[in-house]
Amino acid sequence: MDTGKRTVLKAILWNALGLTSMALVGFLMTGSLALGGAMAAINTAVGFTSYILYERVWARISWGRSHG
Repeated sequence: MDTGKRTVLKAILWNALGLTSMALVGFLMTGSLALGGAMAAINTAVGFTSYILYERVWARISWGRSHG
């Protein structure tokens, strides 16, 4: 099972990548750095929280793990 710290670090790194790509997409779609950045920040906050909850739930499920 992953530790809570590992889950949080994975979430931070994943969301940094997502923040960058979402800011770029938001900017390309709107032409506004402010609006694209706001969209990216909101998306990152929601994604970060969802990812941590998702990972912690799966950390408690033993199905599909090898125990050898």
